[in-house]
Amino acid sequence: MMDFSGIIPALPGLWEGLLMTFKLLVLGVLGGVLLGTLLALMRLSHSPKLALLATLYVNYFRSIPLLLVITWFYFAVPFVLRWITGEDTPVGAFTSCLVAFMLFEAAYFSEIVRAGIQSLPKGQMSAGLAMGMRYDQVMRYIILPQAFRKMTPLLLQQSIILFQDTSLVYTVGLMDFLNAARSRGDIVGQSHEFLIFAGLVYFTFSFAASRLVKRLQLRFAV
Repeated sequence: MMDFSGIIPALPGLWEGLLMTFKLLVLGVLGGVLLGTLLALMRLSHSPKLALLATLYVNYFRSIPLLLVITWFYFAVPFVLRWITGEDTPVGAFTSCLVAFMLFEAAYFSEIVRAGIQSLPKGQMSAGLAMGMRYDQVMRYIILPQAFRKMTPLLLQQSIILFQDTSLVYTVGLMDFLNAARSRGDIVGQSHEFLIFAGLVYFTFSFAASRLVKRLQLRFAV
């Protein structure tokens, strides 16, 4: 028979794990969108070298599993910093996981941003340039604001996927929500109950966010 009595005393520790998950999520999305926007602009640029470089980046990270990327960066980031600074700089699991999420998600966000830009009429760019604006000004003030409005539902959908994927940080020992629930469940001998509770929490947040995405899709479609 299931016994969920140990969950309430463990809520403070679970809350800390949930905060860690959301911290990874928010920073990962912000960094991924910024880098993804840069990659999208590179792919749409008139420079073949920049377009090729961005294409190779996107195709590479979309062809390998996220778990492998997290493991790589957990061991690679300290070596990179040592090569740059010449000193042994301690790097925690949080930093390495955050770098992995940003670089990995940027490949997916870049495709969303690129699709949003290409969905706009090409005449808007021509009109902006004809008014004397530079290319970067047209992008910043005319194209990107409209593109981000149209692709907000897709960005949120990808963020939901990232929220679920944050659970993969258990491979490097980072105490996120799932790892916190599993460890505390093992301590009190209620591992199944804690995992069920964790699943309900993930479902609640993901379902609520999915409903928000659908509402935004209907609103923007109108």
